[in-house]
Amino acid sequence: MQEKFDVVIAGGAVMGSSTAYHLLSNPQFRGEILVIDKDLTFQKSASALSASSIRQQYSTAINIRVSQFGIAFLRSISTLLAVDGERPDVGLSEGGYLYLAGTTGAQTLLENHALQMREGADTLLLEPAELSHRFPCLNLDGLVLGSFGRSCEGWFDGYGLMQAFRRKARSLGAVYRQDEVVGVSREGRQVIQVELAGGSRIACGSLVNTAGASGARQLAALAGATIPVFAKKRCVFAFTAASPPSPFPLLIDTTGVWCRPEGKGFICGVSPDDLDESDAREDFEVDWPLFEEVMWPALAHRVPAFETIRPGRAWACHYDTNLFDHNALAGKVQGLDNMFMAAGFSGHGLQQAPAIGRGLAELIIHGRYVTLDLADFACDRIAANRPLLEKNII
Repeated sequence: MQEKFDVVIAGGAVMGSSTAYHLLSNPQFRGEILVIDKDLTFQKSASALSASSIRQQYSTAINIRVSQFGIAFLRSISTLLAVDGERPDVGLSEGGYLYLAGTTGAQTLLENHALQMREGADTLLLEPAELSHRFPCLNLDGLVLGSFGRSCEGWFDGYGLMQAFRRKARSLGAVYRQDEVVGVSREGRQVIQVELAGGSRIACGSLVNTAGASGARQLAALAGATIPVFAKKRCVFAFTAASPPSPFPLLIDTTGVWCRPEGKGFICGVSPDDLDESDAREDFEVDWPLFEEVMWPALAHRVPAFETIRPGRAWACHYDTNLFDHNALAGKVQGLDNMFMAAGFSGHGLQQAPAIGRGLAELIIHGRYVTLDLADFACDRIAANRPLLEKNII
């Protein structure tokens, strides 16, 4: 007899597991869920390898609102995702983001701050004297303004969040299977079946594409949809400083280089200019010259204490980057009534997973968003040439 599940979720990392959790924790959902991932160790997933941070310093209202729910969820995770008395701890540190701007970027910070205030974000604009007082470690050369998230921003254990979602979803009845969707069967506007690499055919009531950088675009194509989501490599470098500055936020320099505390040291990165349709899914080689020639010089200039450092380990990860507008594609897949998607997060996935998973669950159960309207992320905005433009991209 052919297996059948009410919901098949392709991609079991943080986004897929959040969706499974929010479905199964909703008392109006009575179905069975199968979560499929080709690697249930998730060793190479963005959930395991990214810098795992959360902010409200965005230039679009929807991104701010999504992160406001995200920080509330993270603060309550020990209760929400507890299983058999075990309470997860993702090490949330609300150290804040600090965006720095020179003459060319100051106006953008001012405009963003006005929106953030309207949305209730706790951000402060700091002129050079205030920057020096609050963060004496900074070299103020070329700085005109800073924007600091006084609360509700920081960093956490992204792999821990993913595992907590997964463990809770399994405790509620979700079935996880190591395999890969290689075929999608349709009848009109309905997905009726998926075929797995292992040979199984699974009938489904709904299909959810949360396959991330390693497969979201390919899975969408199997169902006849085209999305501009490509795996883009990002390298993260760790180092220690002889005289580590404290307090130290998640710093975004005018050069685009970012840095934040991690344990007894720091990690840093930068977003390279790679906005083409190349795909780096198989490339996990660390680009060491990026640290030596770009990141360290920028950090040593901005933070004199970083002139003397000891480099540590480094790793490469992949962002599922939406080349259309660098924002999530979330909701119903255009042309299909029972296929849903959450992809293209462009580095925002971990912090947005709680709200996006809840939103997808609401669409599946109710046919609409009930709590937070995520219509701005709708997949049909590509065909309509309606970009959701976000100025604060890291």
